[in-house]
Formats: sequence, structure tokens, C-alpha cells
Amino acid sequence: MKTLHKAIVGLVMIVPLLAIRSPFSVTTEQRSQAIAAKRPNILFIISDDQSYPYASAYGYEAVRTPAFDRIAREGILFTNAFSASPGCSPSRASILTGKHCWQLEHAGTHASSFGTKFKTYPDLLEEAGYHVGFTGKGWGPGDFKASGRSRNPAGPAFNSQTLKAPQGISNNDYAANFKKFLASRPANSPFCFWFGANEPHRAFQKGIGQKSGLEMAKVKVPGFLPDHPAVRTDLMDYLYEIQWFDQHIGSMIQMLEESGELDNTLIVVTSDNGMPFPRAKANVYEYGIHVPLAICWGNRVKGNRTVSDLVSLTDMAPTFLDAAGITNGKKDMAGQSLLPVLTNKTAKRREAVYAARERHSSSRWNNLGYPQRCLRTPSYLYIWNMKPDRWPAGDPQAFDDSGKLGPPDNGYFDIDEFDDSYVYLQRKDRDMAPYFHWAVDKRPEEELYAIRKDPYCLTNLARQSAYQSVKKSLGATLKTYLTKTGDPRMGSNGEVFESYERYSPRRTFPPPDAGK
Repeated sequence: MKTLHKAIVGLVMIVPLLAIRSPFSVTTEQRSQAIAAKRPNILFIISDDQSYPYASAYGYEAVRTPAFDRIAREGILFTNAFSASPGCSPSRASILTGKHCWQLEHAGTHASSFGTKFKTYPDLLEEAGYHVGFTGKGWGPGDFKASGRSRNPAGPAFNSQTLKAPQGISNNDYAANFKKFLASRPANSPFCFWFGANEPHRAFQKGIGQKSGLEMAKVKVPGFLPDHPAVRTDLMDYLYEIQWFDQHIGSMIQMLEESGELDNTLIVVTSDNGMPFPRAKANVYEYGIHVPLAICWGNRVKGNRTVSDLVSLTDMAPTFLDAAGITNGKKDMAGQSLLPVLTNKTAKRREAVYAARERHSSSRWNNLGYPQRCLRTPSYLYIWNMKPDRWPAGDPQAFDDSGKLGPPDNGYFDIDEFDDSYVYLQRKDRDMAPYFHWAVDKRPEEELYAIRKDPYCLTNLARQSAYQSVKKSLGATLKTYLTKTGDPRMGSNGEVFESYERYSPRRTFPPPDAGK
């Protein structure tokens, strides 16, 4: 009898019902509300173009990210998290569906559409009684209406609140929009919210990082970029925008804390793909797909842990559904629930994660993409460039708006703001030329990098005799997995990716044989 009494009193404590005069008068509706109250809120936070390790929790001293650090401290800091694609639109589609890019048809390429046949985790949570919404950048770029959707796949938009922001930074008051979302929540409903910052996407306000007090001496320049003051200044501007993003995270955490919701909220902070620099974003190299990740969930997740297991962002959807106790929709997902890792139970470690790329920007003749698939193990990164005859950063020359063929090297649009970068402007300098060519030159069909020794992916081991067995093994594993998971590129219909409509502007280029 004591046990029964404790259970009923606990039920009353979960749902404060003023009308209840006795613990034995709980109605069916009140019991349902109590059960709903136990389901966690879900706050998914994603930056736009942030590589690992650019957060102070990782020991990167040039940037200050106290909110991210707090989530890592109170939960888990992941050191080997990878996006499904080095481009925002397909990466976000994979996060929302738990599927690989090659399984998503139009949504697996950049700036296309998002078929209604693909259920997203906000859809599934909403069907289960969750209050859903997003602010900032949800899924995109692309046209979700083209496929018959009435709203962004991330949910209803909450973007009405604005603030004054520096040049190049969104004026969306993300935290205020989150507050408005919370105010619109029906009583006793758990929530699922997507905060998609537009930062640190280019373009940056030049010099804002240094003016804000960031220290040039603390900036570590990755090996695929020249260590020059101009590059360090550019990196500081990028870091400033990461700090801007982090401030909004802090405000949201404070709101949850003040409302008593923090302990029952599963919070995830990550990024869609790597940094907007040459040989990073839009490439399946390490700095294109390796992203930050921190997760906390009150007392449900033991804090102050660092996990080095391989994690894919395709894992987000099944994790959220698992946490909410929802089984519908999980069966066809490629991702794996991280709940065993979060709750400190024994979890089977992955041997590899996978990423892919098709079209990114409009950067080649006839809107062609640059298809890549890769496999990342704890020790190696194996890359399959499926069309090595194409230029990875875009065709070297493009027509201008008047239809006139532009000068050489004007067509590398798969690198954001490349024509204004130090690498581009100094490309004819003998010492700077290697950095330029690493970014734009054609690449062999296979690439292999010993990632622990070469995190910048500068020494391709694919043709070295000592690594032939590793290359063959990883290549076979990748192709077997692609076939098993239905990649059209493994069959006769691979060119279907080139047929998907692009809803962003298209550029024009001469045909590949025009110069012959």
C-alpha cells in the first residue's frame, strides 16, 4: 500500500492540478498529462558552416563559446561527429530524416526540393503530440513547396523577432523567437524546436573579429591554408560569428532554466558542415564533414564526459524519436540512436561513418555536380571521386551576366567568396600557388588519408604501395555499403542526381571540350 501511495503522490507532483483534493481522484486525462510531462523536450541547435574543433570546449583558445562548453560540461562532448554531407541542404535533409543523402532523391542535392514521401522527425513528433517549430535556417536552400509541402521540413517558422546585427550577420533575434515559440505552446505539451543559426556562413564583416578583441596569436591556421595575417584575420571574423551564435544558445538555456524546463530538455548543438574556406566546405575532406557536437539532458545524461566514438548526424532523428518513446518511422532510418551512449549504457561502436556530395553551387557546365562518397574510420578517410574528369571547385571559366566568357579562374563557385580570398588573390605567387591548386585542381578517383597523422588531408596515400591493402579494403567496404543502402550511383540510374531541378540561380559555362 505504501508503494501504491508513493506512485500516486509522484503522479500528482508531476502535474500540479489545483482541483485535486485527494491523490485518489486522478482522472484518465490527468494521468495522460502526467505521462506526456515525462517526455523530454527537444532543442536542436545547428550552426551554418562550423568545423570541428572551433569551440573552446575542444581547447581551441582563440574562440570563447561558454554556452557550448556548458552543454559539453553538463553532458557529453563528442570528438568524432560527422555530417552526412559537406553542404547545408543535403546535410540538413539527412538530419531531419535519419537517411543518407543518396537515399533522399531531390533532397540529397543542393537547392532542390524535399519530397513529401520523406517523413521528418518534427513531423513524427508533432503527430505524437509535440509542439514543433524552428527559427533561423531550417532545411534549405531549396523549394519545399515544389514538392507539395506547405511548410519547411523543420516545422512552422518563428522568425518575426529581429534585432540590430553587424554587417553579414542575420538580424534574426533567435532567442526572442524561441521565447515566442515557448509562449505559444499548449499546456502540458512537450516541445521540439530547431534553432538554425545563419552564422558563421559567409560573407563576414572584414576585421570584426580583431576589433572585438579576438587575438591573432591564438589562431591556429589549418595546414591547407597559408599562415598569413590576412588568413588569420579572416579566421577571426569567422570565429566572431561562432561567438554570436553561442550567445543565443546561452540565452535559450537561461530561458529553460528560469522556466524549470532545462532538466527535461534534450539539447543538441552541432553544425551542418564544415567551415566556408577552400578545401573545407563542399569537400568530403576532414574540415568539410567533421563537426562539433555536444549533448546534454539533465540527470538523464551523466555529465563531464568526452566520447570519441564515431557519430553521424543521421543519428539525430532516431535519437530524438527514441528519447520520446516513438517507434514509428525509425525502421527505414540509416542513423543509429545515441540513447545507449547518452545514458551510459553499453553501445556497439561503429567501424565507420559515411558522407556524400552531389551538386553544391551552380559551378559547372549544364549544372553538373561533383559526386563524391567517403568512408571515415577512426584511422583513415577514404574518398571515392566518382567523376574525376570534373573540376571539384567548379569549371575554371564561366560566362558573365552579359553572356561574355569571363577571365581564367573566375568559375570556382563551390568555394564561398573565393574571389575575395587571400588564397585566390595570391594564386600566382610561387609560395601561395600550392594552396590554390589544393583547392581547385582535378583529383584522382581514389584518395586515402591517415587522418591521425594528416588531419588536413594533404598527403594522398592511395597510390603508395604500403597502403594498397587498406585502400582496397576500405573501397570495397564503401561500395558494398552504398549498394546495400540503395545508392543510385551504384546502378544504372546514377545520373538521376543531375536531373533534379535547381531552384537557386544557375550560371552558364562553356562545354567541357570547348577549349580543345
